[in-house]
Amino acid sequence: MDSLSIIIPAYNEQQRLPATLVTVAAFLDTLSPAFAEVLVVNDGSRDATAQVVRDFAARDPRVRLLENPGNRGKGYAVRHGMQKAQGDWILFSDADLSAPIDELNKLWAAVQSQKADGAIGSRALDRSLIGVHQSVFRETSGKFFNLVMRLITGLPYRDTQCGFKLFSRPAAAAVAARQRIEGFGFDVEILFIAKKHQFRILEVPVRWNNVEGTKVSLWNGLQAFLDPLEVRRNDLRGLYR
Repeated sequence: MDSLSIIIPAYNEQQRLPATLVTVAAFLDTLSPAFAEVLVVNDGSRDATAQVVRDFAARDPRVRLLENPGNRGKGYAVRHGMQKAQGDWILFSDADLSAPIDELNKLWAAVQSQKADGAIGSRALDRSLIGVHQSVFRETSGKFFNLVMRLITGLPYRDTQCGFKLFSRPAAAAVAARQRIEGFGFDVEILFIAKKHQFRILEVPVRWNNVEGTKVSLWNGLQAFLDPLEVRRNDLRGLYR
């Protein structure tokens, strides 16, 4: 991998970010790519998230802070990061590292061996890799959401919502230019756009651990069920051409 950008969307993450950035920086040291950057996108946090990133960036120039214009949502934050990323390959990862950062090696091996344009981490393909599970309610809701999503969009993926995705620069650019959904349902939209533009995105089983302190409220979860319909509507309007 010649160059890599890692995007971490962050909202009120002052507690978790210090350890996360240390872990990510240590992982990059093992890869030693020709170019690497970590873009932390602050989504209007009300705590010291931005200052935590500035302090770390002062010690490690690979880390950079991007500021959203207020609290716009995870989808907006990821799109902002993809538009600013300079790497040939772009990974976005949750700030809690629920999918350990070294699982990138699995995604990279998959895209290299199969000549793909990207790969997404999946909890559904091998549930034995889940160390700490979500509540029964959340896991059941997730499985039902995936069924509804596949029926509406025609996407083949078993788990679109794992926040660990790798895209080539061309695929990321095509997706970011057309993405409309700014909230938690953006994952379905970006995979739909990638498929529409004939980018090949693989689904790869990864280790995953539920981390307490999720930013996904019950309302966010319910709203996500409407997002596949919004994707279909946007497609019919020609917004993804």
